[in-house]
Amino acid sequence: MKVAVQQEDLQLLAKTLQEQLLVEVSTAEVFEVKCAVNKDELMILTQHASDVIVDTQLIFTVIEEVLQSLAPHKEQRVQCFLRIFGEQLPYAKCFLELKQTGGRRQGAGGREQGAGGDEEAISDSSSSPSSSLTYSPSIDEAEEEELFDPFADVPNLSAAKPGFQVKPILLGAALLAIVVLGGSAYFLTPPCVMSECKEMQNAEQLKTKSSQLMRRAKSEKELVTIQQELETASAALNAIPSWSPRYQMSEELKASLSGRSEKINQVVKALQTASLATQKVQTPASSLEELQSRQHLWRQAIAPLETISSSSELYGLVQGKLLNYRVRLHAVNQQIFIEEKWLKKLTAAKAVAIAAEKQEANAKSLNDWQKVQSTWLVVVNALNSIPWNSVGYQEARKLLVDYKPKLVVVRDRATKERLAVQTYQQALITAKQAKAYEQQNQWQAAATYWDQALQTTKKVPEDSLYYTQAQSLVEPYSTALKQAQEKLQVVSSFQQTRTDLDKTCINNGIRICTFSIDNAGIIVRLTPEYDQIRQNNLANPYSENSDTAVDVINHLQSLREALGVIADNANLSLFLYDSQGQVIYTRTLGG
Repeated sequence: MKVAVQQEDLQLLAKTLQEQLLVEVSTAEVFEVKCAVNKDELMILTQHASDVIVDTQLIFTVIEEVLQSLAPHKEQRVQCFLRIFGEQLPYAKCFLELKQTGGRRQGAGGREQGAGGDEEAISDSSSSPSSSLTYSPSIDEAEEEELFDPFADVPNLSAAKPGFQVKPILLGAALLAIVVLGGSAYFLTPPCVMSECKEMQNAEQLKTKSSQLMRRAKSEKELVTIQQELETASAALNAIPSWSPRYQMSEELKASLSGRSEKINQVVKALQTASLATQKVQTPASSLEELQSRQHLWRQAIAPLETISSSSELYGLVQGKLLNYRVRLHAVNQQIFIEEKWLKKLTAAKAVAIAAEKQEANAKSLNDWQKVQSTWLVVVNALNSIPWNSVGYQEARKLLVDYKPKLVVVRDRATKERLAVQTYQQALITAKQAKAYEQQNQWQAAATYWDQALQTTKKVPEDSLYYTQAQSLVEPYSTALKQAQEKLQVVSSFQQTRTDLDKTCINNGIRICTFSIDNAGIIVRLTPEYDQIRQNNLANPYSENSDTAVDVINHLQSLREALGVIADNANLSLFLYDSQGQVIYTRTLGG
């Protein structure tokens, strides 16, 4: 099926080429270009005045570049001709093969000998070694005339400067052939240069349709589909060259489609970010940084959606998402707030643990050890309070494995020191009581308490802080105990002596003497009654009661002997006095 090419489209192409030649070839006074189609092939005829010196290769190169810049959609073949005004036959021609991936020029151009031509022109036009154009063999005039018939009805386009008159010419012809899908369909140029502009029509329709689609969209997938359609339509508009009469309109339309695509892309990225954040929420966070990353994702999802105005086609979809995302962000914010609290407690616990270790290294008293124990207890309690679902829970468990044994050790040490202090203080109290009994001459009690004090000091643990102090008491307490025991022995001895003296000083129920005992000896005093009897018998020895006198003398002698035995047993001196304090008898140790 052949596609008819409108004459106005061919004229537009011709005008484009003509203007481009005038720009590129500065020496040209006049260039006239005609385009025609013969047997489904495009032919381009370029004419100029005879007095214009033309670089043939440059002319064909300019034409090739213009055609190639039109980015043909299919492989195409074009024939180009050069001719002088007034001559019937062209003096040079070339074939161009334009490929979709970048045109490839192929063919030949040769100056035909004929009217207005000479061999020198052929030599000049084919002498440039850098050219990619080659020239074809000559063809006969009959063939040339037949080939140029298609230009007979093509109107002239004059690009002459003011005052320049274009001479009548016989139009030549050029042939462009493109075979599409095995047929002879004709494809002249990229979209919207000639013929109708389907790209513009599609873009306009999509512009209208996309608004409705955007309002109805309920998911990311639907938005992506719309965006792809917009991008495809926008990309299609890029094929419209800048010299197309529809170029400015296509740029405006492309900007509109791109703007919508970008807005959709903005929302799609936000939805994708939210989807990623939702996936991450499915598993518990293992660190505060991970929570903060989720917080960042929700903020990234929310921020672009908040810029969508109420007049936007996406406003309905965005508002529903925004509410959900803000709730999610609030939940993450709350979780971060709680986690920061627990992590602060964890950090504080580690700092307190360091302080506890320093205290432990410098502990020198029970009070110090009790402080160390309290500090470790604060650490352990703080770590135990961190809940299992907190990001700091695992670290807290690991720290507890290390810190709990330290608390046990410190607690045992504090207990040991407390017991050592109590034992030491008990020893001091017991020793004080022993001294009190000594002052009361209660040697039995004194000896008992000194013994308790001594045994108590020996119970203070060797690895306690009070061990050295307790050991310093062992010797003086041992000495005090020995002295008390000696005193007790003396007192026990005095007690027997008193018992014996009591028996001796009482005769038939009558007390005949009194006594006292101290370290100096035994002092015995006769009672006044006994002393009176003794004095009366001494004054009247021959009275009727002479037997009584003898008994008194004998009794006194027996008393002295008995008292002497008692003094010897007690290892004390004896002093016997009458009731008036006169010495009657003395007995000293060793005497």
